[in-house]
Amino acid sequence: MLIRKSTAVDIDEIFKRYDEAISYQMTMTNKGWRGFEKHRVLTEIEEGRHFIIEEANDMACTFLITFSDPVIWKGLDEQPAIYLHRIATNPKYRGNSYVEKIVAWAKDYAKSLNINFIRLDTMSGNDRINAHYERCGFTYKGINHIEWTADLPEHYKEGAFSLFEIELS
Repeated sequence: MLIRKSTAVDIDEIFKRYDEAISYQMTMTNKGWRGFEKHRVLTEIEEGRHFIIEEANDMACTFLITFSDPVIWKGLDEQPAIYLHRIATNPKYRGNSYVEKIVAWAKDYAKSLNINFIRLDTMSGNDRINAHYERCGFTYKGINHIEWTADLPEHYKEGAFSLFEIELS
């Protein structure tokens, strides 16, 4: 397993992972991501915030980090944190604990930057994913109703999102 920064060459495979994740989400809760804009993902790649997990040169998983998320986390955003977004696993690799691997990587990365929190959000109403994030070490922090802005992907128009956090000591 290798975690590396995404490159523009990876863009088609990244969008394939997103499409697969959306299909899977719809089978679980009938709610899912609404797709993403290619130019936005390319900007994330250029900024060095988009990552891939490879297994034998195959894209097993992809994810994004940010260091600020004020619309979703409101006042808590003032605390330095790494925010995980868009974790999308290749269906043939599902069940291989990639969220746990991302968390381990994020803990090391956060510590190297003197950051004390790792956070993520997910659409509310999916008890299975909520329980999964708790098994991966996150603490459930409640539900936040988000006022969508043009800076956010379309799926944030849904409004209610569950918040999760790991506090590092």
